[in-house]
Amino acid sequence: MSVHSEIKKITTETLRKMKFDKEKITMLTAYDFTTAKMVDAGGIDAILVGDSASNVMAGYETTLPITLDQMIYHAQCVIRGVDRALVVVDLPFGSYQSNPEKALESAVRIMKESEAHAIKLEGGKEVEKSIKKIVNAGIPVMGHLGLTPQSIYQFGTYKVRAKEDEEAEKLMSDAKLLEDLGCFALVLEKIPAALAKKVSESISIPTIGIGAGPDCDGQVLVYHDMVGMNKDFTPKFLRRYLDLYTEITGAVSQYVKDVKRADFPNQEESY
Repeated sequence: MSVHSEIKKITTETLRKMKFDKEKITMLTAYDFTTAKMVDAGGIDAILVGDSASNVMAGYETTLPITLDQMIYHAQCVIRGVDRALVVVDLPFGSYQSNPEKALESAVRIMKESEAHAIKLEGGKEVEKSIKKIVNAGIPVMGHLGLTPQSIYQFGTYKVRAKEDEEAEKLMSDAKLLEDLGCFALVLEKIPAALAKKVSESISIPTIGIGAGPDCDGQVLVYHDMVGMNKDFTPKFLRRYLDLYTEITGAVSQYVKDVKRADFPNQEESY
C-alpha cells in the first residue's frame, strides 16, 4: 500500500514529497460532483478540472470556447465532491495570456469562488510575468508544456511536440524556468518519452505526463477517455479501463425495450 494512501488531504507539498520518495502521482480529470466523488473515493492523488470540459462536456472541437465563468462552475461542482484529492483548475484560453494583471484576477476568481487548491496554465517563457504575478499572490501554479491545446491553431496539429532539437531545448529551458518561478508541478503532454525522462530528472518539481512515457513522476488522463465513455478518441497513449459507452448505450436500449413492452415497472416496482 502507498505510504500516502492514508493521508487525509493531499497538498502541493505531498506531491513534492512523492517525487522525492519516488512514488508515482495519479491524476484524472473531473468536471462534476458525482464523478469527482467517485474519482476521489478511488484514491486519486489529484483531480484536474480541465478546460477539456470544453470538448467532453460541451462538445466543442477545441478547448478555446470555454469561459472563466464556466470553469469556475465546473470547479465548484468538483470541490463539493472531494474529501482528499488536490484539486487543480485550468485557467481557460484568454484569461491569462494578454497581461499579468488579468491573469492574477482570473486566478483569484477561481480560488475565491470555487475554493479549489491550485490553478494550471499553459506555456513557458511567454507567460513568465503572469506566473510570477500569480505565485507572488500565494496561489499555487501547475505548469503545462509540450502539446498545449490552447495553442492548437498556432501549432495546426495535435501531433507529438518537441521532436526536433530546437523545440526540445526550449521545452527543457521552459521547464527549468517554471521551476524557478515557483510552480509546484508541471504537466508534460505528448512529447518523446526520452525528453520527458530528461526533464523529470533535471528539475526538482514533479512532472505529470500525458502521452509522455513512463518516466514522468505521475500520469494524468481525461476521465471520460479512461473509462471508455468516448468512442472516437483513440490516441496511442490512452489505456481504457472500462467500455462505458457500450455498457451505457446497452443499458439505455434495455430500458427502452422494457418500458415499450410494459415490463417496467413491474408489480414489485409499483406502490
